[in-house]
Amino acid sequence: MLVNTKAKVGVFSIALGAYLPQFPQLVPEFNAQYDAFKKTLPDTVEIIDGGLVTTKEQAMAAGDKFRSADVDLVFLQMLTYATSYNVLPAIRDLDVPVVVVNVQKKLAPDYENTDIATWLGELYACGAVGEAVADLERAGKRHAVITGVVEGGDEGVAHEIEDWCKAAQVRRRFRQTNIAQVGRPYPGMMDLYIDETNLYNRMGLYTKQFDWEDMWCIADNITDEAAIRAKAQDILDTFEIEGGGSIEEVWEMAKYVLAFEQWVKDEDIALVASHYAGKAQGQAGVLDSMLIPAFSMLIKQGTACAVEGDMKVAMAMSILKTIAGTGQLSEMYSIDFNEDICIIGHSGSGDADISLAHKPTMKIVKVFHGKVGGGYLTQFYPPTGDITYLAITQDKDGNFKFIVAEGENQPGPIFTFGDTNMRTKFSISAREFVNRWSEAGPTHHMAAAVGRHTDTILKVAKILGIPVEVVCR
Repeated sequence: MLVNTKAKVGVFSIALGAYLPQFPQLVPEFNAQYDAFKKTLPDTVEIIDGGLVTTKEQAMAAGDKFRSADVDLVFLQMLTYATSYNVLPAIRDLDVPVVVVNVQKKLAPDYENTDIATWLGELYACGAVGEAVADLERAGKRHAVITGVVEGGDEGVAHEIEDWCKAAQVRRRFRQTNIAQVGRPYPGMMDLYIDETNLYNRMGLYTKQFDWEDMWCIADNITDEAAIRAKAQDILDTFEIEGGGSIEEVWEMAKYVLAFEQWVKDEDIALVASHYAGKAQGQAGVLDSMLIPAFSMLIKQGTACAVEGDMKVAMAMSILKTIAGTGQLSEMYSIDFNEDICIIGHSGSGDADISLAHKPTMKIVKVFHGKVGGGYLTQFYPPTGDITYLAITQDKDGNFKFIVAEGENQPGPIFTFGDTNMRTKFSISAREFVNRWSEAGPTHHMAAAVGRHTDTILKVAKILGIPVEVVCR
């Protein structure tokens, strides 16, 4: 990614202090289990190590670490029975979920040869989980539980841990980076309008505002011909250009892509929402004509770029790109009632990583429908198979809400006028999907990702403290 972030995950384990002098062999056993658990976390996160906690004082010290690091999530490993004073001081001042990891070392007891120490150390699928969650609930903390086993490997546990770490990465990306607002939303699309202060307070995402005058001159100092040539080749490798293309034809575009990449890095921008409705000519017109493929090159590198100034869909695109690897701008296009499918897509910048069915294409049009000027359109070709849609909306009090649906892209004909579109069948009829999706108030746009990701989105929502409406799965 152009702007890299690494989630900060608090990790600690707990055991009852009274057991340790009674069964000294538990000390090395628990240390080994805790070290082994930390190694199961992916390298996409930074571990904030709270240690093995058996006293209130140790829990407080762990809490100090977590708070000062501004952790995005906490994993609590339940080694054996432990009382809740080991838990609450560590998380009392945090506003992130606590994932209680209840993973037993052994698959099953050797009943005749199991003594108390072995039971407490290797076979205690924790009776303390319910106790810990009861106190987390009373403390007003968000929580989840993972139960499984170490012996023989447990793919379910590994998947859950990886999913939580992906979700934590969304929070870190929002808190650590910025969203660029270039221009303003499409005039009259009031569903797109947003209060940037409210956005920062509720989602932790800071808005940096730019005028188009900043953008028109952004490539003036890009003079390294070797770098421009390499980026031009990157564009040609990414897109199939209608009528053929050459390095010379995309030279100016390559300069702007290089300039945008540097801008993203300098300003710590992970999301962009832009719209131009002016009538400037000259270099302004040149930039306007090539924005769609230029911003698509940024999306390819992890910076979500939304058209029509829609900051909410830029967030949805960023979330899906972070958790699923793809994040494509979309909207409802049409319904094929004969096939009972929804045609979903969008004109504008897109994600090359989602274009698995065909190399992305680029063509020149005289008119950007509904917008000023003309220039390059890009079309992307998501594969047949599972697809997830995510929209972000707000209620009358400014609270954010996620709206999610899963479906399946079907083979068949698509529009050929240069816009990305997908033939999506849902578990409910197309008519019912459109009714339910629209009744949820999703705003004009949504983001799409290959695969089924509702479970991970639910984790993102829990970390951010956002409600979710699942339309269908």
